[in-house]
Amino acid sequence: MVSYIASAPMEGVTRSVFRAAHWAQFPGVDTYFTPCLAPTADGMFSEKEIREVRPEVNGGAPTVPQLLTARAEHFLWAARDMMALGYTQVDLNLGCPSGTVVSKHKGAGMLADPEVLDRFFHEVFEGLQGENLQISVKTRIGLEDKDNFPRLMEVFNRYPICLLTIHPRLRRQFYKGKPDLEAFGLGLEQAKIPVCYNGDIFTTEDARCIQAQFPAVERLMLGRGLVANPALAREIRGGAPLTGEELRQFHEAILEGYCACIQGEVNVLHKMKELWNYWGCLYPENKKGQKAIYKSRSLADYRRASQAVLAEDPVKNGAFSPDFL
Repeated sequence: MVSYIASAPMEGVTRSVFRAAHWAQFPGVDTYFTPCLAPTADGMFSEKEIREVRPEVNGGAPTVPQLLTARAEHFLWAARDMMALGYTQVDLNLGCPSGTVVSKHKGAGMLADPEVLDRFFHEVFEGLQGENLQISVKTRIGLEDKDNFPRLMEVFNRYPICLLTIHPRLRRQFYKGKPDLEAFGLGLEQAKIPVCYNGDIFTTEDARCIQAQFPAVERLMLGRGLVANPALAREIRGGAPLTGEELRQFHEAILEGYCACIQGEVNVLHKMKELWNYWGCLYPENKKGQKAIYKSRSLADYRRASQAVLAEDPVKNGAFSPDFL
């Protein structure tokens, strides 16, 4: 049985506008993780970064900021900034596969050396001792291979991490290929801390298969599947499938949200078209309508094109191919 469902941090996608709109309309998600903040040596976030994590922009959605850094001192000041905003949990990103991130030994780059990661955690947990702040971690199973994964699990187990989300892919895979469920299972057996599964859950059947193979897994993190089908968490919990009217309302809430906080039609269109990279799988037969959406150059053109597609009923959960994503 699923006791906890999280919305994954997706750069440029699960921003505050998405989180607030989703929380207002679709039940089922327990926690929303923000796209990562990258603390640096100057000891402060930009105003743009802070705007994305001010509690009031989340629309009441239970939210956890995710931090991307390989320096314990940077993590500490950033974590304290988040506490000052009222957050009681922050997440460490050990999964980002971006080349520019990994080259700086951040994200998945930190997985290359378990001893360095161990020292990082030691400094962080020692520095935050006595503070009212929980630390969670989202990780992959390795950089180029999974040989270090058992050692990484030893490091994780040594600290009071409140939740370890495992995405069972290597960094070099990015999001291609199949998740390594054998490696995940070994990590689950080794874990002495709460574990959450993340990776290729696009349908309720995908969730059932993970739970059938790993009955101890009660926590799931949904990424691309939840963006493509915003009702997915509700469906996994036994609720009703997505309707066309719900998606139309969700679309309008996000569009209006972006119009209110982003300057320039071109920038708003860019954000909305990015979401259609996922919603398109709900309308697999309407290639012409989707092409019109991507070709739109004004909000008026975009509204006409998107409304024409949204007038159709979306394909029900389980009927679309995740290959689209």
